[in-house]
Amino acid sequence: MKRGRSIAQTLGGRQKAAIIVVTVLVGFGLGFGVAHLMAGSIAYWGVVSGPFLLTLRVAVPATVVAGIAGIASGYVLAKGRFPGRDLLETLGSLPIILPPTVIGFYLLEVLSPGTKVGGFLTRVIGHVLVYNVTGCIIAATIAAFPFCMRAARTAIEGVDPLFEQAARTMGLPNWRVALKVTLPLARRGISAGLTIGCARALGEYGATLMVGGDINGKTRTMSLAILDSFTTPERNTMLLILVLMAITAMTGVGLLGRSRA
Repeated sequence: MKRGRSIAQTLGGRQKAAIIVVTVLVGFGLGFGVAHLMAGSIAYWGVVSGPFLLTLRVAVPATVVAGIAGIASGYVLAKGRFPGRDLLETLGSLPIILPPTVIGFYLLEVLSPGTKVGGFLTRVIGHVLVYNVTGCIIAATIAAFPFCMRAARTAIEGVDPLFEQAARTMGLPNWRVALKVTLPLARRGISAGLTIGCARALGEYGATLMVGGDINGKTRTMSLAILDSFTTPERNTMLLILVLMAITAMTGVGLLGRSRA
């Protein structure tokens, strides 16, 4: 505090005025820059709104499904003791290891109505699962699942077993111990996995292109629209939106990490 006051006292009136002027100019410059950027973005919103809303329509249910399946799988892997447990985790992590286009190719082989499995699923569900929003959701879910699963397993393994044992001594069954004790104590790690999974679903490209196609107004998400309009002014708006989404997601992960420290 004394050093800060001494520095402030040594500054003359002209220096203080110069600092104020520079600060005001920088503030106005940033304000005009942001206003200009947003004005350009708003001008292209009519073109961008379709892919943006479709991306949210795909990413939200994909995150929910991947989160539920990932938390359940992570709990089984963390608490279960059975042969092949590591193999199951490896299979669940394949979407991280394999290229997205390869994942999309195998999904297309399984879900396409021209295949045995895909034809059976199409007859049971009542509609085709490829080249529509359903296909995009499936691709995004597969892409987000391993992040949710691995984060959930790590977080659940980090819970002190003494708390769980104390809950069992009170007569709680295992499923209530999981819901009342284990999962609440592991919530920060699970939330971090959900955040990363959501970000992965938002930016999914390769598998979505294979399974959903690139149909304007039907399956063209933000990632696909950016490539399609790479030489047009709308590209900057789409890139800005995706960057803001990524910054928001990763900021959430950082805050969760700090809160655990």
